[in-house]
Amino acid sequence: MTDSHSLNNLLLKAITFFKEDVIPFWDSSVIALKSAENVFQQVLHLGLIDALFESIIEKVLADPCLLGKPIKCMTFDAYGEKYDDPYRPNARRRLFGSNLISEDLATLSVQLYELMIHDMILHQVPLEYVAASLCQYVENWVSAASQVEGDISFARWMSQRAAIEAVERLLPHERGLVPCNLLFEMLQFSIALEATTDCRNGFEVRIGKQLDQATVNDLLIPCFGYAREQEYDTDCIRRILKHFYSNLSSPYNSSRLKVAELVEKYLAEVASDVNLKKSTFVSLAEMAFAASIKTQRLSDGLYRAISIYLDNHTYLTEYEKEDVCKLLDCSKMSPEACEHAATNKRLPLRIVVNVLFVHQLHLRDTFLKEVSSSDDGLVKPLEEEILKGVGRSSKDRSMVEMERMNCKVQELEKECSALKKELCGASGSRLKRDKGAVWIKMKRKFRCISTTQDHDNCHMKKIKVHPK
Repeated sequence: MTDSHSLNNLLLKAITFFKEDVIPFWDSSVIALKSAENVFQQVLHLGLIDALFESIIEKVLADPCLLGKPIKCMTFDAYGEKYDDPYRPNARRRLFGSNLISEDLATLSVQLYELMIHDMILHQVPLEYVAASLCQYVENWVSAASQVEGDISFARWMSQRAAIEAVERLLPHERGLVPCNLLFEMLQFSIALEATTDCRNGFEVRIGKQLDQATVNDLLIPCFGYAREQEYDTDCIRRILKHFYSNLSSPYNSSRLKVAELVEKYLAEVASDVNLKKSTFVSLAEMAFAASIKTQRLSDGLYRAISIYLDNHTYLTEYEKEDVCKLLDCSKMSPEACEHAATNKRLPLRIVVNVLFVHQLHLRDTFLKEVSSSDDGLVKPLEEEILKGVGRSSKDRSMVEMERMNCKVQELEKECSALKKELCGASGSRLKRDKGAVWIKMKRKFRCISTTQDHDNCHMKKIKVHPK
């Protein structure tokens, strides 16, 4: 096969073909890598693997979209609606259309793919494109294979496990490169495939860095195995929460409050599980409560979770119920929540008493606000002055009383002026009767007439002084 045997022999033709028809092209290079999987050691010894790696990495550095579009970028379909599929086709496939299938690195075996991505990271290929390729690899080798009906073979199960462990080793740790929901999917795959502890812990750490972007459905990780005691894997969520709190730079940032609300919603979802232990529920509630300390955030979410838990765990004793409710801050409950809690028969008696007291305070505050809003602005300063006058001398209190009388006189003067305007168009006889009624009303307000007899005497005196 060499030139020593004959000129232009097979070896020279193979090398020329490899350099001119394989190395320069993306599809040919990927196909050559796939064909080398069965004879990997021999091809590696000849240096062909290194040549193919260098060719592919050079093309990716020139056009990173060959690995796929970054997942964090939103795309829209022809109708203007958001395209939510996280596993997007790579740039070449979009360029040439869906009918022409371009070769993708995600079709390589785990052994070759891991070496390829590792070299790309060393050559500083943008990490967002590396993450896009890794997500596509999970879709091809783990997610799609898991959707096949029936029991999978042991060999396929092992290949899926090897794929998810390789993706975890290659996945960058930077926040936001992969959406939180995809990280939760990868974590569920690693748990279902019984991957190593380091693999599962790696996904949990990455999720903890961006837990504020998760939803309640993401947190509902089912328990796998025949010996499961609970419906959902709460221990995994507790570990993720610990990673989240350990990565917080500020104790009172917005992400902390988002996670507190998220955990309360999660507690409300898992509280209906009759097998959920009290210690587990209280532990998760403490993590949510810790984020709400020294804030004005309401405790309605925590109360809702506690109410659902008590409804589904009727066997708890009064002491155990108080232990579940120990984190409930009644002073931070809304009036609607207080009204519901006051009639909740599942709550301990001590909690109900506290709720009733807080509810009365809410009613008092509401009444005072309504009174102050309807006040004309004259009596309120006097009441404040009276409250401030506690402990003052009797001289100060008498001055306050005089000020109150002045205000009453001003009110009466306004009423008199209004009544006089109404009486201007009345007849003479009715005018006299109305005037008499006006003066009687004024005298009553000044406490000149206290009884019916006093009213008659005063009227008789008026007749004597002013005869007809």
